[in-house]
Amino acid sequence: MSFSANALKFYIDGAWVDPAGTATLDVINPATEAPFLTIAMGGAADVDRAVAAARKAFGTWAFSTREERLALLRRVLDEYNRRFEDIAQAVTAEMGAPIEFARDAQAWAGRAHMEAAIKALEDFTFEQARGSSRIILEPIGVAALITPWNWPLNQIVCKVAPALAAGCTVVLKPSEIAPVSGLIWAEIMDAAGTPPGVFNMVNGNGPDVGQVMAEHPDVDMVSFTGSTRAGVLVAKSAAATVKRVAQELGGKSANIILPDADFAAAVDAGVRGCFSNSGQSCDAPTRMLVPADRHAEALDIARATAQSMVVGDPHNPATTHGPVISDVQWAKIQRLIQTAIDEGAELVAGGTGLPDGLTKGYYVRPTVFGGVTTAMTIANEEVFGMVLAIMPYDSIEQAIEIANDTVYGLANYIAGTDIDQIRAVARRLRSGTVNVNYPDWDVYAPFGGYKQSGNGREYADYGIHDFLETKGVIGWG
Repeated sequence: MSFSANALKFYIDGAWVDPAGTATLDVINPATEAPFLTIAMGGAADVDRAVAAARKAFGTWAFSTREERLALLRRVLDEYNRRFEDIAQAVTAEMGAPIEFARDAQAWAGRAHMEAAIKALEDFTFEQARGSSRIILEPIGVAALITPWNWPLNQIVCKVAPALAAGCTVVLKPSEIAPVSGLIWAEIMDAAGTPPGVFNMVNGNGPDVGQVMAEHPDVDMVSFTGSTRAGVLVAKSAAATVKRVAQELGGKSANIILPDADFAAAVDAGVRGCFSNSGQSCDAPTRMLVPADRHAEALDIARATAQSMVVGDPHNPATTHGPVISDVQWAKIQRLIQTAIDEGAELVAGGTGLPDGLTKGYYVRPTVFGGVTTAMTIANEEVFGMVLAIMPYDSIEQAIEIANDTVYGLANYIAGTDIDQIRAVARRLRSGTVNVNYPDWDVYAPFGGYKQSGNGREYADYGIHDFLETKGVIGWG
């Protein structure tokens, strides 16, 4: 299908408009290494125009009723469902995601978060009495939303839907290396009859658009998802105007396989969880912690699971895993694999280079390391690829210490059968999410990080709260 209709335009003030400048960028299909689309790249003038439109619209949208906001979100959901296959095809083209995964996970996530936001708004309490005072939750204002390439629709919907539900107006900057789903999202917003200025979208890179949005004096809040390094830059840019910054950043999640777990099933599921989305998830369980006396057994199970995976053409029904997003990401993963080898980790499966039979595309061999220690780079640095570090532990106490021994705190995982023990361990893990026995995705649970994994929470009503200010009216009566 063609994705070119609005690729050279931005969506501002209810219309597709020409950019102020002439800069463009070719979008690369990571499965073929070939460009398939050219997009316009924005700058400060485009951001100024979009923010001005959002600021003007805020004066009306902030005082819209719950029913008006719900009506818009429901129309957006209807349009999303109508464009569902277009979204899946876009994710496959821009990310290389196998088409079934693009449908069942990537495109599904956007739908699920829209449904959750609608449900949350239906039930949300914006005002309450406290004695003679009235506590009122009001929209914070114009929100700048900066989203990543790895789960593009998931993150766009997780920000746009709760922001609009709260009464904010928004300016969205999708990832410039996976922008097609963002273009389709803007078309959805337009088709749904979004009032002019309530939603705006400008494509561009971090320095020319993202940083300008973050430091813009008429932006009241920035919601950013991406790397910790980039998140620090966003926070610094926003600091001068003392605006709120919500961040969902990097992760290095531990997966504690407790001694009483169904070991074969837990290790197999842990490998598959780490390698899902070609390993490009910030909450991927990339450090598998196993009892030391079962370390060798874990390596055998993990090797078999990794070797069963089919990496290749995302349109081939037999393919389980596609490429990673770019040549830059591929090179980073290769460097970290080689570093792990050089530092003495045991290479159990995979390794450097392209998978057998592939000569083109940013494909990574499903790679498993054993005998990993806390001193090794592979145990500390976020890889964002199909690379698993298996680490032995001597006691549950030590496993908890290893899990918490990281600058990150986005998610952790526990596999076991004694629920009292699982709950005791979960309480001691320093992360925003703890997943027990590989549960289904819960779009109503809060999502966000401790430590350098960020601040704030997304999903359902937790996401709406991030876009609200609290006002106390004393003596309301």
